[in-house]
Order: sequence, then structure tokens, then C-alpha cells
Amino acid sequence: MRHLLEIDDLTPTELREILSLGLEPIGARPLEGQGAALLFEKPSARTRNSMELAVVQLGGHPLTIRPDEVGLDTRETVEDVVRTLCCYHSIIGARVFEHSKLERAVAVSSVPIVNMLSDQGHPLQGLADVLTLADEFGGPDALDGRVLTYVGDGNNVARSLALAAGMLGMEIRIASPAGYALTDADAAKVRAAGVTLHCSDDPAAACRGADAVYTDVWTSMGQEAESAQRLRDFADFTVTDELMALASEDAVFLHCLPAHRGEEVTDSVLEGPRSRVWPQAENRMHAARGALHWLLEHR
Repeated sequence: MRHLLEIDDLTPTELREILSLGLEPIGARPLEGQGAALLFEKPSARTRNSMELAVVQLGGHPLTIRPDEVGLDTRETVEDVVRTLCCYHSIIGARVFEHSKLERAVAVSSVPIVNMLSDQGHPLQGLADVLTLADEFGGPDALDGRVLTYVGDGNNVARSLALAAGMLGMEIRIASPAGYALTDADAAKVRAAGVTLHCSDDPAAACRGADAVYTDVWTSMGQEAESAQRLRDFADFTVTDELMALASEDAVFLHCLPAHRGEEVTDSVLEGPRSRVWPQAENRMHAARGALHWLLEHR
């Protein structure tokens, strides 16, 4: 049974297969007459909409499940919830706080499980990101040798992004304030996948000559108590027009959304001609469709 908990669950060839399925016109319906359970411990507008529509496009019936309906490890254990969902559904998506819940789910599941976000990874976002870059630069093969710069917190989005883009041959630069970089273990995991990775605390140097500049919010869901400190620590890491001017002439700007305008990115960049955030948001649906289709073929 194949599952997708992080990008490095795939080989580079399999990654390209998923992107190809996402780029194809809607045709095959491998979920015809079947259900897909979408379990949300954390809410999300883009994840729910993209996953539900992806399931429908594959012929299936999506069932979104709110946290109060199952109560992972409060009302029922993760294991019991997953065993129950396997009685009805052909695939499960889960958006959780702790990655360990996904690992426990996989241990008892008889159907494929896809990570819709955890504290360790956001693979569906990473797939949408490289799909957007492939659209921009002429296909997945055209990304080989290009430079992607991520400015901000070395979080779950940064890890999945580095793996997805790096496995397609992109050079990855991550600029983070002291104390917010990828951990040594995360950096080693990315490099073990064959990715060229450079980490620093200098956003200007990281952006110089880059083909794409990416950022994410400084304070993610569940980190609200750290917001004031993070605002101080990230004060010099806003993606501005001046920072974008250091990138290559045809560089694009990406953001996984939602954006805190005026914090991690200025309005002028987010709404500017280099921004690709709305095609990127749409590609969440196409990437999800490709991932679900691929998992169903390999179950």
C-alpha cells in the first residue's frame, strides 16, 4: 500500500508521474462510485476546496469530517477512527497537527492515506508549487538548474517545497532568521534526496539571481502565542519590491496563502506582475487530483 506523507515518499520519476496526471485534462475516474474521507483536525479553505473538487473530478464522493465529529485521541483513538473510515472509503486525506498521527494512521490503514498537512510536511502544497513553476518555465524538465529562494520560517511548507523543487533539479536557497532555519535533521533529509540546498540568514543574498521567490506566514496556526516575538525576529525578512528586484528579470513570486499583507510580503509584491499566487492556489486542485489518481493506481 502506497501513502503520501511527504514528498520523499516518491522517487523523482514518481513525482513527475503525479505532475503529469495533474496536468492532464480530466478524464479517468478511478474513484467512480467510491468515497474519499477528508479528515480535518486543522481547518483550511484551499485544502478543503481543492481536495473535494479533486475527488469529484475523479468520480468520487468526498466526505469532509470536522474535528468535533471524531475527536482524535479524545473521543476515539486515531487507530479506531482510521479503521472505521476504511470500512467506507477508498482513500483518506488527513490534515493534522502532529505528524505522528499520520504515521499511526498508516500503520492500521487498508487504503491509501495522503497528508493534507502536518507539522512536518505539506506535500500537496509542494506539488502545487512545482506544478506552478513548471507551468511558468516550460515543464518539469525546464526547472533543472533554476534557483528557488524561500524567505522565512523553515517550517513544514519549506521542507516539502525544498524536496519537491529540489528533486526536479532546482537549486534551493532558504533564508531564515537565527533560530528559525531548517533543523539539521530536516536539512540532512532534504540533501539525502539529492537536493542542492543552501541555508543562510541573508534574504538579499539568497534572492540575488533567483528564478522564483517564495514566502509563507511568520506565525502559523497553533503558534499564535509566539506572534509578537516572531514579528520582531522576522522584521528584516519581508519580501518587498526591493528584494524582488535582486532576483532574475523573469523571476516569479509564490505564496501558499493565506497571506498576512505587510508582514511577510508587501501588497505591491503580492498583487504585482510577478505574483503567481492565484494560479498557484488553483494548482492545489490539479496537484491533488494527480496525487489521488496516482495513489489509487498504486494501492
